[in-house]
Amino acid sequence: MIKVLIADGHAIVRRGLKQIIVEESDMIVAGEARSDAEALELARHCESDVILLEISLPGRSGLDVLKELRLAYPERPILILTMHTEEQVAVRAFKAGAAGYLTKESAPEELIQALRKVAGGGRYVSPELAERLALRVANHEQSPHEALSDREYQILHFIAIGKTVSEIAKQLSLSVKTISTYRSRVLEKMHLKNNAELMRYAVTHQLFE
Repeated sequence: MIKVLIADGHAIVRRGLKQIIVEESDMIVAGEARSDAEALELARHCESDVILLEISLPGRSGLDVLKELRLAYPERPILILTMHTEEQVAVRAFKAGAAGYLTKESAPEELIQALRKVAGGGRYVSPELAERLALRVANHEQSPHEALSDREYQILHFIAIGKTVSEIAKQLSLSVKTISTYRSRVLEKMHLKNNAELMRYAVTHQLFE
């Protein structure tokens, strides 16, 4: 029996995922988490074979949570389920230790296939994403945002969706000064002058769809 721990900030999504999983005779839902703190707490006290993790959980960066889970439970595979379709997010997730990467646009059958694959020790990436990743490698493509650290990339994301420095600081439990420093680094590394240019860049490169 494959025991799945679901970590997603949206109750409706968790309910849908649970319904898909429990319909399989060889799967059960071992627990549900709605935040980064709950995900880490449940992982400690809940026996599971696979962690199904939304990379945009409320709280800290999903990549930070992923890294912490991998460090504490290296034998437990983590399947990322997210709205992000951009290859760069997938690359960062795999570098952080994800066993698989799936978007929420995927069919229920693909979710089950991915869960079984990673539970069996394999890795999963959708055929569409695999093709895009292969093309990037073949073309030696590298965009300016790929030079950002995970935290800088997270700040880029928040600014691109219109959050202020104060709002970002509150959400990440960091000081306004720290966020401002990260923002300056992002602009410098990407050779941009201000938030407006950064937001245009995000739209042009179809980031965070």
